[in-house]
Amino acid sequence: MTITEWVLLILLAGNGVSLFSHMRRIQEVERKLGLVLTHLGIDPNAQIAPSSHVMSLAVDPKQRIAAIKAYRQQTGAGLKVAMEVVDKIASSAKEAGA
Repeated sequence: MTITEWVLLILLAGNGVSLFSHMRRIQEVERKLGLVLTHLGIDPNAQIAPSSHVMSLAVDPKQRIAAIKAYRQQTGAGLKVAMEVVDKIASSAKEAGA
């Protein structure tokens, strides 16, 4: 191996140890947060009900993207969850109108 390869290997090994310690720390923080949420009686997996603004946007097919954006901004939900919520609202409105 060349000197450059040795240096790169040492740097990568050092970063691996650092990354491992950060991952362990994150896992510990997540565990503690879970305990706090449980103690407070908060379900972190519960979906937040969409606002009336999101509901009005979701029933209009042309406003689907705006509804998804609004739901994500209001709840902090991920894209997939927001899409599912908006699609569910739209399908419910379509069934009610049919």
